[in-house]
Amino acid sequence: MTYKVEKVNPYNSNQPKKEQVTRMFDSIAPNYDRLNGTLSLGIDDYWRRDALKELRKYPHRHILDIATGTGDFAILAQKILLPQKITAVDISEGMMQVGKEKVKAKGLGQTISFEVQDCANLSFSDNSFDAATIAFGVRNFEDIDKSFREVFRVLKPGGLFLFIELTTPQDTPMKQLYATYTKYVMPVLSGMFATEQRAYHYLPESIAAFPQGREMMLILKKNGFTNIRLRRYTLGITTLYMAEKPFN
Repeated sequence: MTYKVEKVNPYNSNQPKKEQVTRMFDSIAPNYDRLNGTLSLGIDDYWRRDALKELRKYPHRHILDIATGTGDFAILAQKILLPQKITAVDISEGMMQVGKEKVKAKGLGQTISFEVQDCANLSFSDNSFDAATIAFGVRNFEDIDKSFREVFRVLKPGGLFLFIELTTPQDTPMKQLYATYTKYVMPVLSGMFATEQRAYHYLPESIAAFPQGREMMLILKKNGFTNIRLRRYTLGITTLYMAEKPFN
């Protein structure tokens, strides 16, 4: 099945979405962290911390952080959960290079490692990881079903798949405020950082097209996950999804 968000591309070119997303993130990598914090007004750190606390209840000795970008979620996971190992993967070498520098500066190189991997075609063996995480990356997947099946495959039975994603508020007045912010304020802020404008037009377009709430929970169920639940943050601006790989 094809989902609407899979057809939302950064550049609307004839290239596959994966190649366009890689190009986009390579281009914005140097400014990504500063801009991301500005666009979220700094509240994204709270979302990430609260989400990761859920993993305390589950095995988390070896975590797979998918679409790791500049490594912020992996670094925070190390701080909060103290796993033995975090394997951080992404398709953008430019983003991960920034992450590698941060990990080195923090002395976390023994715990966090980076690899170029396509989440729809992971090279890892079955049942390799205790948990899998994604922060704000599922919207960029070229094939959500295939990627979720790969996450399911590499997770150990009983493992938790946890991801947070930007979503569209459904209730007034936040719905109207959010629409105004993404349409008018976000492009101005991204311009202040001399960042490629197309990347931050793509952001609200992909959020609007993303399967949300019950629809996303049904996608997770279809791909084998159980005990699926969600938590909404900041009146629906962000949603945390959690799902488990069953033991049988």
